Amino acid sequence: MTGFTPDDGAPSGDAIHPRDSTREAPTSVARFAETIRAFISGWGSVWVEGEIVGWNVRGGNVFGRLKDLTTDASVSFRIWSSTRQRLGMEPAVGDRVVAAVKSDFFVKTGDFSVIVSAMRHLGLGDQLERLERLRAQLIREGLFDAARKKPLPFLPNTIGLITGERSDAERDVHRNAELRWPGVRFRTRHASVQGDRCVPEVIAALEALDADPEVDVIVIARGGGDPQHLLGFSDERLLRAVAAASTPVVSAIGHENDRPLLDEVADLRASTPTDAAKRIVPDVAEQRALVRQLRSRLATRLTTRIGTDIAHLEQIRSRPALRRPEHLLERRAQEIELLAARGRDTVDRTLAEAALRTRELRASLRALSPAATLARGYAIAHLPGGVVLRDAAQAPRGTDLVVTLGRGSVSARSDGEIAEDGDGRVPDAN
Repeated sequence: MTGFTPDDGAPSGDAIHPRDSTREAPTSVARFAETIRAFISGWGSVWVEGEIVGWNVRGGNVFGRLKDLTTDASVSFRIWSSTRQRLGMEPAVGDRVVAAVKSDFFVKTGDFSVIVSAMRHLGLGDQLERLERLRAQLIREGLFDAARKKPLPFLPNTIGLITGERSDAERDVHRNAELRWPGVRFRTRHASVQGDRCVPEVIAALEALDADPEVDVIVIARGGGDPQHLLGFSDERLLRAVAAASTPVVSAIGHENDRPLLDEVADLRASTPTDAAKRIVPDVAEQRALVRQLRSRLATRLTTRIGTDIAHLEQIRSRPALRRPEHLLERRAQEIELLAARGRDTVDRTLAEAALRTRELRASLRALSPAATLARGYAIAHLPGGVVLRDAAQAPRGTDLVVTLGRGSVSARSDGEIAEDGDGRVPDAN
């Protein structure tokens, strides 16, 4: 089958001509699509320069998108696995490349794309370069630091949701969150999730939910998409608004291959809206199972502790001192009586010894006392000054004396010294 020729546009062979199709006799979609394919297949390969904004690998084949360097024009491309092995390189989103492409039209879906047969890497694209500069700036400012990220509440009172109106992301978040915790509440703000309106609308929704005192966590959700459509979620204005929010923010853009910068600034990054629902609310079934498990463990601990304490008490009660406590008192009473008897004996013995010692001291004192000597008939002579007379020469004739007897004293006058007998006795005065 042949199609339009690029020179004059005239149909050839079985190609469709406007004269072949009328309102009353239209041509089929298949014939129309085949004509387009035949027309495009006549184009040869061309070298094009652009920036890779999409790169998805499926079954070894690559399905991507190439964007113009100066305008928003872009085209889908495919790299078959055999070609990919010959490239000798593995480009990534944001790379600037030159590629040899040949146009292709897929009849079944009506999609236009180009088949890449060769590719050469030139460097980073302007778009990726801008994002990398912004990433480096935000890293320097600390907006990616884990220390500044706010923890999510265990069970939020109300979940704020920012997503596209009637989107799959909204349904996924609602359905999965309600399956995990049926009583969960949402406050949803719809916003455009791509294009020029994306950033201002998402920021407005974020500020409204952040100001709502009942909202405990905010989820920004989108069901993935072409990396070119996700550029709004790497916009500096949105990133700074998320960083300034007082309510924890969850990023659920759902695009693994090309993570927007929102994933880095948000307090929590979820891989998909479904994953976000699972991470912001607990599973009621899991929590009930956990409560049952904890109650079982508590009951086991208490039963074991009480059993141990009962056994310990029984062991204490079986001791003789507690089995017959009066025995302890009786034994102590006997000890006290024995100690009291010993004390009395000790006191009596001490008193007897002290009395004997006193008597001995009294007898010694009595024997040494001058009074005892005087009581035996001796006397002591004193001179008038109280000096004891020890020598007869101290009392010449006429000296007044005081004589102390066993009982009382008398005065006397010395007649002088009296001569002694040979045996030392004083002669009788008569």
